[in-house]
Amino acid sequence: MKKLTIATRGSKLALWQSKYIKSVIESKYSDVEVELKIVITSGDKILDVPLAKIGGKGLFLKEIEESMLAGEAQMAVHSLKDVPTVMPKGLLLAAITKREDVRDAMLSEKYENLTALPQGAIVGTSSLRRRMQLLKERPDLVIKDLRGNVDTRIRKLKEGEFDAIILAAAGINRLGLSQSVAHFYPISMDEMLPSMGQGALGIETVNEPWVLEIASMLEDSDSRLETTIERAFVDTLQGGCQVPIGVSARVQPNGTVDVRSILGLPDGSEMMGEELNVTRDALIGVGEAMAQRLIDKGAMELLRRAEIMADGHKA
Repeated sequence: MKKLTIATRGSKLALWQSKYIKSVIESKYSDVEVELKIVITSGDKILDVPLAKIGGKGLFLKEIEESMLAGEAQMAVHSLKDVPTVMPKGLLLAAITKREDVRDAMLSEKYENLTALPQGAIVGTSSLRRRMQLLKERPDLVIKDLRGNVDTRIRKLKEGEFDAIILAAAGINRLGLSQSVAHFYPISMDEMLPSMGQGALGIETVNEPWVLEIASMLEDSDSRLETTIERAFVDTLQGGCQVPIGVSARVQPNGTVDVRSILGLPDGSEMMGEELNVTRDALIGVGEAMAQRLIDKGAMELLRRAEIMADGHKA
């Protein structure tokens, strides 16, 4: 019997995701034993500093990837939105799973939705992308940084530190927490574009044929198509979580793909973006091309100013 080790963070959501993939693999491969190896990452240790200041979401992967490269594990299960667009040598993004809800969600004990938030309401998020889009529509809101795992964030909401918090809907759905607060409001794509890859799990593996074969059955072709466009868009703009970028590619029932993007300053005062609908035979390079059109309109200068503004916010 082969043994497959999945390296995972110890948070409730990371463990749910890894246990879910473990159960799928074991249901398909009776000759494979799957075990989980919990790894404490830098992102889990440093909770009092905004992510954008200490290196971004890649801090949740570094020690996990080191464990895989050292031969201690063959696979890792990530929220794809946390996975940088460039993979370390020796590791592959071997599969992208079928997406959960890609939207962001507002959680509140008092208010039904974004419109219901009163003037000066305190909203918690550590995402510059969410901050930008919230302040574009509601410059009166007070946005405060919110770190920690999902349970910690919900506890802070319930203790009254925030009037509302913004999290990925997928994580709340996976953990079955939508009923744990008075109001759970999935935010429409017209109100807030998500992060690249949001809602999908990224299966990172070592480059070994037997591991790649197992990972291949976790692949969802529509998710791969959508997230490849989204990741190419962000990669072309050289943007991580240090700058506010939202992007969404969605396969439509008629087979075409809707692509929408937004970027700008963290305070929502300046933004630019594009929307297009493309046929499948015109998809190659569409993420890069959309990014390049925005670059031609001054996106890099805008993102440079966004990074300076974010540094000022973090200081």
